Formats: sequence, structure tokens, C-alpha cells
Amino acid sequence: QVQLVESGGGLVQAGGSLRLSCAASGRTFSSLVMGWFRQVPGKEREFVASISWSGGATYYADSVKGRFTISRDNAKNTVYLQMNSLKPEDTAVYYCAADPRIGFHTRDFEFGYWGQGTQVTVSS
Repeated sequence: QVQLVESGGGLVQAGGSLRLSCAASGRTFSSLVMGWFRQVPGKEREFVASISWSGGATYYADSVKGRFTISRDNAKNTVYLQMNSLKPEDTAVYYCAADPRIGFHTRDFEFGYWGQGTQVTVSS
């Protein structure tokens, strides 16, 4: 089992920045592919970014490329999502996800473990 706890959400004005953190426990962190998704009420969960075991490969949704950066610190068992130039349409609950399988993870069914989510609200 893997436990994931997100933090860092909040209210920010458009153009501002936030950094989300996700602390993992229960399994060797460096063996987990990590990802971030987001969801708005009434809509499907949307892929945001993912990162390989070593951090050598990262993937982003087109909507966040150039604004968001995913990174990981395997010594701290933590994955981060740095969000810059935030827009009102980035408002959502952001979820951290993890999976031990090798692969190009960009879809929610490819992740077996999920955090409880953290709210990000961007005001205009």
C-alpha cells in the first residue's frame, strides 16, 4: 500500500504561483511513477503532469506546459508541482497519484494509488 498526502493548495490571484507537495509512504518512493491530476465538479479528472522514477522523464498536459513544473525529491519521498502564471481555469481539486509499474503514465487508470486532493482556487 502507498499513502499519499497532498499539501500546498489555497487561494491565489491570477498570474500568481503555488507549489503543491505530495508526501508518499508505504513503499520505496524511488520505485514509483508519480503524477498530478485535477478535477472540477461535474467534469472528468484531468491529467496535469507525471514524472518517472528517477525524475529523468516528465510529461505535461498541453494546457499547463510552460507554466507548471513537476519534480521529485527521492530522499524526501516527495513530489512537487510548481504552478506559475496561474489562470482562473486552473481552479480545481488537485490529486497526487502513484504507481509502481514502468510506463508512460498520463491516464488516471494507469495509477493505482491516490491522495485525498487539495483545493486550488485562482481568482480573476
